[in-house]
Amino acid sequence: MRRDTAVLLLLAVGIAVLPFALPNRYFYDVAILAGINAIVCVGLNLLIGYTGQISLGHAGFFGLGAYASAILTGYGCPAPAAMAAGAVIVGALAALVGRPILRLKGHYLAMATLGMGIIISIVITTEDRVTGGPDGMAVAPFGLLGWSVQGEEAWYWVIGASLVATVALALNLIASPVGRALRAIHGSETAAEVMGVDVARYKRMVFVLSAVLAALAGSLAAHYSGFVSPAKAGFMHSIELVTMVVFGGMASTLGAVVGAVLLTVLPQLLTVLKDYELLMFGALLMGTMILMPRGLLPTLETLWRRARI
Repeated sequence: MRRDTAVLLLLAVGIAVLPFALPNRYFYDVAILAGINAIVCVGLNLLIGYTGQISLGHAGFFGLGAYASAILTGYGCPAPAAMAAGAVIVGALAALVGRPILRLKGHYLAMATLGMGIIISIVITTEDRVTGGPDGMAVAPFGLLGWSVQGEEAWYWVIGASLVATVALALNLIASPVGRALRAIHGSETAAEVMGVDVARYKRMVFVLSAVLAALAGSLAAHYSGFVSPAKAGFMHSIELVTMVVFGGMASTLGAVVGAVLLTVLPQLLTVLKDYELLMFGALLMGTMILMPRGLLPTLETLWRRARI
């Protein structure tokens, strides 16, 4: 518990002092996008890192949350209510599809979640009368009772507070009996069942929770940018999210945050290389995973412990 408190305090202090190092709106924008990705990755890490259930379709849940806010606010629904409705819709969908999908394992599960994400993306793209189709659609500002969140600085604090709340939720869940059940499932589903763990129930629960967090992050992203397009629900976005979790370190909540931040910021830093940007980005990812197969943060923690001995 002391370690979890230290992690949460470190994150909160980092978010509080970071604005002193952000010179203009562009850097605020990058920080906000990193925070949104981190919220999704913390939830996805509960599913992949702690429970051992791969998902290649979480961008679909992200996109559904974004479009739910866009569509419902377009009909006059208050933004908080639209976000809540989107989360409920996505949670219900995840519970529905999770029952058959989570019976699968390994690459069969990966293919099933990939197919689910592709279906969501196709529906969003083709239902142009509702979603605007490939052109996307505008999103009303986030507001309530005449007050609205405007500007990068205000959004930074909203996203920062949301990220701290998400990490606190994840840390408390992991430290609870539920977290122990999830780790048991990751180790061996058969052994977990023998010990009395309801494997199907816990897998479905964490799948729904990670989907809801993705939907809420999608809603925040939609209101922040003021626009949403089908690309947010696309396959490549799902791959980016999974890469962030693996790069930062699976079964590490802080690692998921670090992975999301680094892989959001790094492409911005590599733009100075122009034509070699993607080449260098790929080389850095390959080198990190070859030298640090457990992920960045768990490997650094192990090296730190060895250095102290």
